[in-house]
Amino acid sequence: MLCSGAGIPGSPPRKRSLGLGGYQSAWRRRGPPSQEPRGLAGPSPGVPQLLLLLQTGMPRTLSASDMVTPGSLGPPATEPTDGKQAGQPLLDGAPSSASLDTLIQQLVPTTDYYPEARVRKFGPKLLQLLAEWTETFPRDFQEESTIGHLKDVMGRIAPCDEAYRKRMQQLLQALHQRLAAQGQGPEGLLGADKPVSYRTKPPASIHRELLGVCSDPYTLAQQLTHVELERLRHIGPEEFVQAFVNKDPLASTKPCFSDKTNNLEAYVKWFNRLCYLVATEICMPAKKKQRAQVVEFFIDVARECFNIGNFNSLMAIISGMNMSPVSRLKKTWAKVKTAKFFILEHQMDPTGNFCNYRTALRGAAHRSLTAHSSREKIVIPFFSLLIKDIYFLNEGCANRLPNGHVNFEKFLELSKQVGEFITWKQVECPFEQDPSITHYLHTAPIFSEDGLYLASYESESPENQTEKERWKSLRSSILGKT
Repeated sequence: MLCSGAGIPGSPPRKRSLGLGGYQSAWRRRGPPSQEPRGLAGPSPGVPQLLLLLQTGMPRTLSASDMVTPGSLGPPATEPTDGKQAGQPLLDGAPSSASLDTLIQQLVPTTDYYPEARVRKFGPKLLQLLAEWTETFPRDFQEESTIGHLKDVMGRIAPCDEAYRKRMQQLLQALHQRLAAQGQGPEGLLGADKPVSYRTKPPASIHRELLGVCSDPYTLAQQLTHVELERLRHIGPEEFVQAFVNKDPLASTKPCFSDKTNNLEAYVKWFNRLCYLVATEICMPAKKKQRAQVVEFFIDVARECFNIGNFNSLMAIISGMNMSPVSRLKKTWAKVKTAKFFILEHQMDPTGNFCNYRTALRGAAHRSLTAHSSREKIVIPFFSLLIKDIYFLNEGCANRLPNGHVNFEKFLELSKQVGEFITWKQVECPFEQDPSITHYLHTAPIFSEDGLYLASYESESPENQTEKERWKSLRSSILGKT
């Protein structure tokens, strides 16, 4: 579940969430609302956020007019543009689609519709909504104006009860902490130790090799998992939408969000860095026996990553070993026991839209759901493919149906995929961190692309005319030799 359902001290226990099916039943029982709903101040949740709240059973409450001045928290509702009457209820049966105005009407109580009024008052309900919203989508509140709207709503509820006031303070403090933590993402933490790129092989006396820092494949796989989970933790769910949607999903002329996707982009850069680090460590040794030893070491690391459920590091290692400067080292590969490598390659084979990987991912996800230890909860997906899936879902399906209604199916599938990601990224890493290893992974110098090719040609001479010409060009541009 995406919404944590934060409660209020002293309030009755929360009833079981209705879920989407429960809301369908509620819609069938309920007639049209008797008055126009009033919105809350600040930016309204986007369709994905509304549907996330639908899935987790957002509670029904008293009308906002019972606690605040009518119209004081937001603009009045506008007439629907699809020709339907504002008060028209959803059709009986499973709601396959509806206009956004109708959806909002089903979520906002009226004077005639407050089934849980006997159990709770409006304040705890609004507190719960704000708690879930700020916890799941803290970046919605980055703008000062949005924080101002939030404080305004809090100021209207806090005087009602001392417990409300304390809960409001805790909520606001937690929001500031989340925003501060996201502002200190991986790029900010590592800015002082920006990695250096090699153009040529450095002298052996000044170069540190990974095997000298960590010679145990299982330990390195654990530390890679540490890095992955730390970076995943900084990525907000809204960044997936920001990455592909420059405008509001419902065709508004205003931008959907104002902040950037720094953490998501930083995670993609980490994947690329790990690829180049693997290739650098393989191409660096002068002797093919040493290079073969490094290759076998990374094969074992990749296998341990697979067993842990760290598919992103697994794919980065395989990609690094499949880079042309590495794959062309035939004399080196001749000394490597490749059976385990071919098995791992088969698991991450892109054939059939990564069919084998998706099967393994489902297995890891099922293990996580039934886990008896934190070790079994780890699921780190191949991130580039996850982004690709979300991109094609967003681009391939319309936000609205031909009749102008919101495309429920698209946004529910989008919330499902992002919801799984949120669950996976919140898992606490069970492995103890080794600062020396993680520091090396973050800061060890790596070859540039041209540097990799030059190091590869120096390790094993060019075999054909194309390679000879490229080697000559690289020697001229990098070393100044002809």
